Amino acid sequence: MKTSIKIQRFKFYLWTGAAYLLLWLLNSLISHPDTFAVRVANETWRAAYIIVVNFLFFEFAMRFVMKKRRFFLYNIVLFIFALWIMAMLCSFGLYLWRSIGIGLHIYTALTTFPSMEEALAAQASFGVMSILFFGIVKHIYDYRKLIESTQKLRIEKQEAELSYLKSQTNPHFLFNTLNNIYSLARDKSDLAPESILRLSGILRFMLYETGGEYISIEQELKIINDYIELEKLRYDDSLNIIFKYKIEDIKQQLPPLLLIPLVENAFKHGVSETREKPFVDIYLSSDKKHLEFIVKNSVEGPSGEGNVKESIGLSNIRRQLELLYKVYDLSLQQSEKDFTAILKINLESHV
Repeated sequence: MKTSIKIQRFKFYLWTGAAYLLLWLLNSLISHPDTFAVRVANETWRAAYIIVVNFLFFEFAMRFVMKKRRFFLYNIVLFIFALWIMAMLCSFGLYLWRSIGIGLHIYTALTTFPSMEEALAAQASFGVMSILFFGIVKHIYDYRKLIESTQKLRIEKQEAELSYLKSQTNPHFLFNTLNNIYSLARDKSDLAPESILRLSGILRFMLYETGGEYISIEQELKIINDYIELEKLRYDDSLNIIFKYKIEDIKQQLPPLLLIPLVENAFKHGVSETREKPFVDIYLSSDKKHLEFIVKNSVEGPSGEGNVKESIGLSNIRRQLELLYKVYDLSLQQSEKDFTAILKINLESHV
């Protein structure tokens, strides 16, 4: 694994060295067009050395220098020593590399230096500039990789949390449904077999249709209808249910089971606790850009206005919305006789 990472990093230095070489070749073309062909070979030979030296300096020497130590003074001393070694490699080392190239007839000596100092200075300018160039490019590259890595970790965390929320929604939903069936079975109702059949259909949907990132509004409507029909089995004709919808495109994509918790909440915390004139009014409208879902149900008892207590399902859907959309609004309104949940989503703001 570490070897693979080092190979990938070395490829970065190869590309950076190629860019550095092109800059020097461009300078040679402008300054010495008559000897440009010879200088291409010369600069390529020097660039090969510089690539390896910078790779060793930044990937090994500097990483060793930057390690945490008990006394920070050690890091300073090591840093100065590493710079001195690099200076030697960029002057004496590069001069020796030039001499090897001349001996192998790869490098052509176009300039005769009157002294060793001038020869070393000429080579050092190429080497020192490379340190600055490689250092700046490496910093930009590493910063971009850090941003990408942070973004990837954030996305992975959100996906894991969404997966957890979905896994939490399904058992909660099924637990409430099984309670409904239990009450029918306890009363020895003839409707118990039908309720089990409808539950099996809902289970099949959850197992095979909700594993992906999206489902169509058409599928969401079907699961809501199936759930409503299952709930109807528990009540007599006194329960009034209105379900209306206006959908521009029934194939419009939504995250699975995003709306059902609001419907479930209406029955579990509203209708089931209402003795007189229980009702549930559901309205869904959607176009390509916006979705509005309103669920209004009967309640009994104090209004609790301004202090609406959220169920697990409502808290769950609110967190899912935070992770899935940038622009949305989930408002809850309660009075003495009814409770209303209003969900508005800008579908184009999906994260």
